[in-house]
Amino acid sequence: MQPDFMAEALDLARRVLGTTSPNPAVGAVVVRDGRVVGRGATQPPGGPHAERVALTEAGELARGATLYVTLEPCSHHGRTPPCTEAIIAAGIAEVHIATPDPNPLVNGQGIRALTDRGIRVVIGEHQAEAGRLNEWFFKYITTGRPFVLAKYAMTLDGKIATRTGDSRWVTGPAARAYVHRLRAQVDAVMVGVGTVLADDPALTARPGEFGGLPASRQPRRIIVDSSARTPLNARILDGSAPTLIATTALADPERLAALRARGADVLVLPAADGRVDLEALMEELGRRQVAWVMVEGGGRLLGSLFERDLIDKVLAFIAPKLIGGDGARGPVGGAGRSRMAEALRLKDVEIERLGEDLLVSGYPVREGAGPGESGGSTYVHRHR
Repeated sequence: MQPDFMAEALDLARRVLGTTSPNPAVGAVVVRDGRVVGRGATQPPGGPHAERVALTEAGELARGATLYVTLEPCSHHGRTPPCTEAIIAAGIAEVHIATPDPNPLVNGQGIRALTDRGIRVVIGEHQAEAGRLNEWFFKYITTGRPFVLAKYAMTLDGKIATRTGDSRWVTGPAARAYVHRLRAQVDAVMVGVGTVLADDPALTARPGEFGGLPASRQPRRIIVDSSARTPLNARILDGSAPTLIATTALADPERLAALRARGADVLVLPAADGRVDLEALMEELGRRQVAWVMVEGGGRLLGSLFERDLIDKVLAFIAPKLIGGDGARGPVGGAGRSRMAEALRLKDVEIERLGEDLLVSGYPVREGAGPGESGGSTYVHRHR
C-alpha cells in the first residue's frame, strides 16, 4: 500500500497546535524514492516554517524530491523569508498542497510562484481535514477577529449546575482531559464575571492532571466584567497565566487600579446596554493577535455571544445524568428565541464519545447563508 505522506504531514501539524499562533499550524514532509527524507512543522512565531524545517533536514536529498505540505507555502516576506524561495532553491520537483491559504498575502500566489518555475503542484489531498485543523487561522486572517469556540458541559436534562449552584463535576475525566488539551491549544479562555464569582476557576491548561503531557504554554484568561466585580483574591489573578479583564467606564477607577496592581491587564471598552460591547472586545482581541478563543461560560455571556452572532463553533459535552429542578441553570442565557422555528441550528455536526459522556460539536448556520449552508445538518458518528 502506498504510504499516505499527507496524513503524516497533518500529524506533524497537529503536534504543534497551540505553539504557532497567530501563524497556522503546518506540517511538511520531503519524499524521495518513496521514502521520507525530511520532516518539519511550523516553529513558534519568528522561527522557520514547516517547509524550511523539512528541507533543512532533507539537505541535498531534496533535489528532485516531492514535498507534501498541509497549507499553501507563503510567497511574501514576513518575520521569515518566503517558503516558495526555499522550495525553488532546494530543487523540489513536485509539491502536494492539502489546502490553499486564504491569507490575502498568499491566496494562490504561493502556488503560482511554484508553477511559474516549472514545479508541478497537486492540490486537495486531505483538504477538508487540513482546513478544519486551521479553521481558527482562516477566520482570523480573513476578518481580523478571533475564531470563537463556545464550550459548555451539561446533564442530559440540560443543566450545568444544581439548584444550589454545585457544578463539580458535570462530566467525567475523559471529557475534562479533552478540555484541558483544548486550553493548551487556544490563545485565550474567556468567561463572564459570574463564573468567576460562582466557581473561582483557574482557567489554566492542566492536561498533566489527566495523564497527558504538561501544557507547553498557558492561554490568556479573559474575564468579561462590566463593573469590575472580579475579587482581588480570585485564582485568575494568581500570576500563573496572563489575565485580561474586559470592563467599561461604569467600573470604579479605584477598583480598576487595584486589579492592575494584582497584575491584570485591564481593558476599558465601550458599554452596550450597560455591559461590555462584545463586538468591540472581539475587534480589540484581533488587534492583539488573539486568533482563537474558547468561551467556557457563563450562560449570560454565551447567550449574548449567540445573540450577536459571534460564535463560530459549539462544543457541547453531555453527561448521562439528570438533575431536575426549576432552579437549576442551563448553559445559554439571554432572551432566547421566541419560536422553535427561530432556533439556531448547527451544521456539520459530529458526535463523539468520551468515556461515559458525549461531545456534540457543530457550526452555527449563519443568517442569509448560501444554499450549501442552509440545508440539513450532516452527522458523523465516532466511537472511542
